[in-house]
Amino acid sequence: MGSMPRFTRQEIEHLADLSRIALSDKEAERLQGELNVISDSIAKVQEVASEDVPPTANPVPLEAYLRPDEPAKPLTQDQALSGAPAKEDGMFVAPQILAD
Repeated sequence: MGSMPRFTRQEIEHLADLSRIALSDKEAERLQGELNVISDSIAKVQEVASEDVPPTANPVPLEAYLRPDEPAKPLTQDQALSGAPAKEDGMFVAPQILAD
């Protein structure tokens, strides 16, 4: 695979104009450097990526984080409310956050 394209100062300024973002010279220079580092990193990943390795968003299978779904006896109302700082008529009491 070839290398990723490098971002020029003019391209950074053009993207800023399209985005309606005012950039100082210092910000444009910093963004140019950061985008080129990102582009280089993508190129490195593409060099080692092969067709026999499927794309993945997570290197560890999500099943590793899941426990078996087994039925259990639920808490009683008294047990659920036992640690509540405030309760009334068998319900949790919380401060009102919305007006009438």
